[in-house]
Amino acid sequence: MDASSDEFMKYRSPLVSRYASKEMAYNFSDRKKFTTWRKLWIYLAKAEKALGLPITDAQVAEMESHANDIDFAMAAEEEKKLRHDVMAHVHTFAHCCPAAAPIIHLGATSCYVGDNTDLIMLRDGFDILLPKLARVIDRLANFSEKYANLPTLGFTHYQPAQLTTVGKRACLWLQDLTMDMRNLQRARDDIRFRGVKGTTGTQASFLQLFQGDHDKVEDLDRMVTEMAGFKKAYLVTGQTYSRKVDIDSVVVLASMGASIHKICTDIRLLANLKEIEEPFEKEQIGSSAMPYKRNPMRAERCCSLARHLMALVSDPLQTCAVQWLERTLDDSANRRISLPESFLTADIILSTLQNITEGLVVYPKVIERHIRHELPFMATENIIMAIVKAGGNRQDCHEKIRVLSQQAAAVVKQEGGDNDLLARVKADPYFAPILGQLDALLDPKTFIGRAPQQVTRFLAEEVHPILEPYKSKMDVKIELEL
Repeated sequence: MDASSDEFMKYRSPLVSRYASKEMAYNFSDRKKFTTWRKLWIYLAKAEKALGLPITDAQVAEMESHANDIDFAMAAEEEKKLRHDVMAHVHTFAHCCPAAAPIIHLGATSCYVGDNTDLIMLRDGFDILLPKLARVIDRLANFSEKYANLPTLGFTHYQPAQLTTVGKRACLWLQDLTMDMRNLQRARDDIRFRGVKGTTGTQASFLQLFQGDHDKVEDLDRMVTEMAGFKKAYLVTGQTYSRKVDIDSVVVLASMGASIHKICTDIRLLANLKEIEEPFEKEQIGSSAMPYKRNPMRAERCCSLARHLMALVSDPLQTCAVQWLERTLDDSANRRISLPESFLTADIILSTLQNITEGLVVYPKVIERHIRHELPFMATENIIMAIVKAGGNRQDCHEKIRVLSQQAAAVVKQEGGDNDLLARVKADPYFAPILGQLDALLDPKTFIGRAPQQVTRFLAEEVHPILEPYKSKMDVKIELEL
């Protein structure tokens, strides 16, 4: 057995090996994590030097020259000996920076690199997701506009109801996604830096380093925060930043997962009716046993992964609840799994949904047939109004329509026939005064209310403004590896 086959001898998360984008997989990679640790140590040394601690330019330059050449094997060996991941990497960094070794991690605690790196990854994760969500919204907005006027059966309780339009229904999906967009942006903007706070958040070690100079300690915190690309740091922390930050991050992703699950469930239901289908590749196989099948596997994948994303929100909730006093370590192993998986899963379902929305297929003739099958029942009120205008009695007409509707319903449900209500109306002499109006009374466009106007206004006021910041990132297309 050659070494290249070793990877198939152990479990690999399908979130990375099968689905996730390269940029999101890298965002939570060891390479990103540990190079960020080294950057944070460099920021700390630079700020401490600028504020008067005895750190030389040569030491800082040595650290900078080795920021990316991490010996992962050495770090693993060090961690086996020390049972401490941060100190293992301090020693590994010090090995290639002997001059800087005495000042690496000076005054800091493990959470200086650990928590601050997590916050950077959360921020960068949102920066990956937001343009992807914007592209999904853009594709659905185009779809809504294209089909704003196409009548379709509405469904309540999954039973035929008042007509809507294909574009208006898509606006229901869009409304949820625009709410998600605002939620993700808010969660991203609310993330602050943990900063330089010491072992229990009191900054005692740094106050000692600067011989009681409170202003320099505050300057250190501010300078490192700015170097890391944050505008603000949390003013108070324990050893860690509050785990409510994790809740606020994951809950908006879970909420987006609920939106996408609903959208993709709708698409699956409509695919069953053969009204709308997701893209289907020329050589794609729907079923190994039934060659005619065109299964909505992309939408099913979204629903499957969205359930996982929604379930993950319980992890940060429970982790936050059980953090004792300034901190307990029972958060660590859980967060190593739940935080990356939340962002990886959100990334996957957004990429998949973008692919779906770029190739949604609509079958107007099927939609029209379904309308014709149900519209006669829905048009009965219009027929009654027309008879009254022609001099008839509403109650008499209502009874006539009720009897004919029951007869037509029996044909549909008991005999499996087509809805023949119109034929029964035309054959009854009672309705002779309005026969010339029947086609107009049954025009589907007269049953859709203000749906097209609602689409136009919603897109203009709610959707297009939210997409404006992402205009330069709209041209990316998604090709799924199925």
